Formats: sequence, structure tokens, C-alpha cells
Amino acid sequence: MTTTEFIHGNIGLYSAIFFFTLLGIELIAIKLFRAKGKMPAKDASLGVLTGVLSDPVNAMSAFITLGILSLAQPFQFYSIPVNPWTFLVCFILDDLRFYCHHRVAHRCRWVWAMHVVHHSSQEYNLAVALRQGWTKHFTGTMLFKVPLVLIGFDPVMVTFCGVLNATYQFMLHTETVHKLPRWFEAVFNTPSHHRVHHATNPQYLDANYAGTLIIWDRLFGTFVAEDEADRPVYGLVKNLNTFNLFTILTHEYIGIAKDVSQRGLSLFQRFCYIFAPPGWSHDGSRLSTADIKRAAGIGTKAGDPVAAETNAQ
Repeated sequence: MTTTEFIHGNIGLYSAIFFFTLLGIELIAIKLFRAKGKMPAKDASLGVLTGVLSDPVNAMSAFITLGILSLAQPFQFYSIPVNPWTFLVCFILDDLRFYCHHRVAHRCRWVWAMHVVHHSSQEYNLAVALRQGWTKHFTGTMLFKVPLVLIGFDPVMVTFCGVLNATYQFMLHTETVHKLPRWFEAVFNTPSHHRVHHATNPQYLDANYAGTLIIWDRLFGTFVAEDEADRPVYGLVKNLNTFNLFTILTHEYIGIAKDVSQRGLSLFQRFCYIFAPPGWSHDGSRLSTADIKRAAGIGTKAGDPVAAETNAQ
């Protein structure tokens, strides 16, 4: 076992304890203290089951990412020492890396097929945070970590930053927290910001991709604030309406296979059914988020990602 795998495994254990403790606190707050939010037993159980099983399943393919990072290390331009300041810089850069990964996950159907699992619930609570796809090491987006290693950061530190980022994001999946102080909302991702990301309301589509720092969305024009007059409606534009774990995990891959196997398509069209944004179709028969926004009378601004077809299927 490599040092990276050892650290990742131990952090994963401590994170799991942390996750389930907070999950219990949220449930108590909702049930006993009537805090805002819902946690239906069947939906929550599916989220927990998906999350618990995703760790060992993803661990079996983690060698793909860990191996690539290890192979990249000998080609580093410089070996950056590990200290609190370099860790902070690494975390910030890795957070930008996550923003890029997350945005691609919503704009490339191949990656969306993995990420759609996380958006498949029509609820919004900490159990939803555990709904994670099982194929993340096969998507190719983990390659976004390679530049961090090449410029000199230790793969162990890069891995640690990623786990820490994911742990922070877990806490965003709740309705029990309304708004945090304005300065915090301006810099960091918050439950309010992330509720927007999980919503299917036309004005909220393709927004707030941030991991820890919301500054990336503000900088790249993908930030949308939660509107009290337009409460988030969670899930997918076309919901699955099933608790079948196999269907949730595989339905988009099956959809890709069916689309690609259609007769009479050009090679380019088959390529687009795999790598173009979700909702793309060769005959224009499916709605994109641009179509949904246009139908709702929502205009576009320079820099807005309205062409992304996220959640359109």
C-alpha cells in the first residue's frame, strides 16, 4: 500500500465518522426540533447505501488516479516543500481544479453519467451528499490533478486536499441552515449557494459549481444567488422516480449506449452523444438548458453557461 492510499484510507474512515455524526444531528434537528428540511427514510437509506458502497467500489479503481499522479511526480518542475503555507496554496488551487472538474461533469455527458447519481434525489439533505457515482476514476476528470503534481505539489498533499474539499462539501447539503454571514457567503460555498446548484428551476440551471470557494463562480460568471421568491425544486428536469440503485447508477450509461447505436448516425454524431453536453441530440428533439431558460423568459448574459445542457434529460 502506498503512502497516498494509506492516508486516503484513514482520512476516509475519519470522514465517515464525521459524516454519520452530522447526519444524525440533522435528523434529530428535523424530527425533534422541527428544523427546516425533510429526510424521507427510503430516500435517505438509498443515499447512505450508495455512499457506503461507493467507497470500496471506487477504491478498487483508485489505482488509476493514484498511478497517474505517481507517474507524473518524476516530471515535476520543482519539488514544493510541505508546510502550512504551501498546503493553503495547494488547497486553493485544488479547489479551482474541482470547479473545472465539476463544470465539465455538467457539460460533458460521459462525465455527467457518473455525476447524475448525485443529482438524482428530489430531496435535499446530508444523506443526498452521500449519493455518489461509482465510476469517478474512469471519467478522466481526475487528470485535472496532474498539473498540481507537475508544478511541484506532493501527490499525498493533493489527495488530502481533495478529501478535505469533499468533506466540506458534505456540510452544504442541508436546508436546516438558511444564510450565513454576508462575508462568508461572499467568499465560501454555503448551503444556500449549493441549494441553487441542485435545483431544476430554470434560473438555477448550470450555476454554482464551487467546491469550497464560491469565488470561482463569481469570477467565471456562473454564480446565481438563491431567490426567496423562487424556492429550489430539487432533482432532475426529468426525474427517474425510482429507488432502484442499479437504475440510478447505470441509466445514463444505458442511454448513451442506446443513442450511439442508432442507425444512420455519422461518426461525429455518435461522438457528440458521448461527449457533448447532456441534452444534445442530432435532430434537436431534446431540450437543452438554453431552451428551458428561453421558454421561461430568462435572458442570457455574456459568460453565462446557458449552452450547457445540464439536467436536461
